[in-house]
Amino acid sequence: MTDMILMRQSASGSTNPGLLADMFRRGQADVHAKDAINSEATHSRQSIRAFLSALRGAGELASIAQPIQLDYEIAGCLAEIDSGPALHFTNVESASGAVTMPVVGNLLNSLPRFALGLGTTVDQIQASLLAAIEKPLPHRVLRSGPCQQEVIAGPSLADELPIPRFFEKEGGAYVTAGAIVAKDRVTGHTNLSIARLMPLGGNRAFVGIAPNHHLAVLARAAYARGEKLDIAVCVGNHPAVLVAACLYLGLGEDELPIAGALLGEPLEVVRCAGSGLLVPAHCECVLEGSLDAGEPFTEGPVSEFHGMYENYGAGVVATFSRLTRRSDSIFQIILPGYHPEHCLLGGVAIAAGLVRAIRSAVSSVSNVAVGVGGAGRLHAVVALHGPRPGEARKVMFAVWAAVNLIKQVIIVDDDIDPWNALEVEWAQATRSKPERDFVIVPGVRADRSEPLERDGTIGKLGIDATRKEDDRRDWELARPTRPALARAREILRENRLV
Repeated sequence: MTDMILMRQSASGSTNPGLLADMFRRGQADVHAKDAINSEATHSRQSIRAFLSALRGAGELASIAQPIQLDYEIAGCLAEIDSGPALHFTNVESASGAVTMPVVGNLLNSLPRFALGLGTTVDQIQASLLAAIEKPLPHRVLRSGPCQQEVIAGPSLADELPIPRFFEKEGGAYVTAGAIVAKDRVTGHTNLSIARLMPLGGNRAFVGIAPNHHLAVLARAAYARGEKLDIAVCVGNHPAVLVAACLYLGLGEDELPIAGALLGEPLEVVRCAGSGLLVPAHCECVLEGSLDAGEPFTEGPVSEFHGMYENYGAGVVATFSRLTRRSDSIFQIILPGYHPEHCLLGGVAIAAGLVRAIRSAVSSVSNVAVGVGGAGRLHAVVALHGPRPGEARKVMFAVWAAVNLIKQVIIVDDDIDPWNALEVEWAQATRSKPERDFVIVPGVRADRSEPLERDGTIGKLGIDATRKEDDRRDWELARPTRPALARAREILRENRLV
């Protein structure tokens, strides 16, 4: 893999996230590249292509022109550079050796990338998500869309799509960036979520969903009525759609209108021919089919967000009657396992949901982080503004009640950035006493993906790393004067050091 050529599209250096977000919002990113990313004369800002163009204009998209195989090689490249530029594979070889559609990955592997994709700044990501949840925008239904340019009946998934195999102990290749739309025919409950699909041959695939996930709930309800659940798996989505699909909401709360609110305009959707499900019109590919909760399949080992394998036993199977796609489709993948994009897609969405859930219990919550260090699922940091005695512990229990996966909660003052692991560790080192501020709760019910669960339980740890009046008379930090710092920044700017 070391001889693979990475051809940068731009030689620009460090990126200004605010400037990039503004470029993306106003459609001023480079749209003249000569490949499939920009094949449309004018592409919608609701497509993944607009985001890829913005990345390219910032020098954050690298193209790999050498032939690359679906089995392990794409995964190897993404893993080796998982915190670096997004990768665009232009010469992907299928199992038969034929060249298939291009593949992109590592798109949302940092908070600045999330900010760019959502048209905001890093500091405002959480506020943007909360505003979108509170004020979703209704769809705009189109008669047709780019994702329906080609129609393939009864598709053979492995032949029609470049589905990579990621890790050697897994049972097969996986679709990892599929946003799944489903709707209950009786209640009208609609759900948008992400789950991995492992092709089983022909038009069938295993769908990896936990029993408590809303998609599984809808599938069981349909099965109880003697039905299968209609689903549509959408691949190659705008970041707003992907992030919305990861949100922790109530059953029946539709995530697609939230994607529209994140875009700042109604999401354009089209109807699937068979089921009538509404899907993003500007995605790349749509697999239309049904989920059968009565057809179990044992998946075997699968990589998880914590970086190891889990074996969840039997799951459910989907059968796809139709594949629709753009005539020049791009296939998006998310590198699974313990890698930044996989962790942050969960962590950013979970953190926003936590703010929404725990502010009703403690109004002083200012920010929540669920970062890569805790695999985007297991650790949370909560910043409080002027916490009163006892509020830190109240927040700990509110977090554990809201998200079963989280086992460690650190509470900090709001002068600490909860997404900055160094600042959080400093707060813990200088503001907490283990004998007083560490809370251990043993034997709490655990999620099935908890790497250390035993008999379905795990202990929980809370750390109160906030300032206490009895600990010190003076909490002021030793810093140069403000005029000196202002002059220093001026000097450093003149010398191009900042």
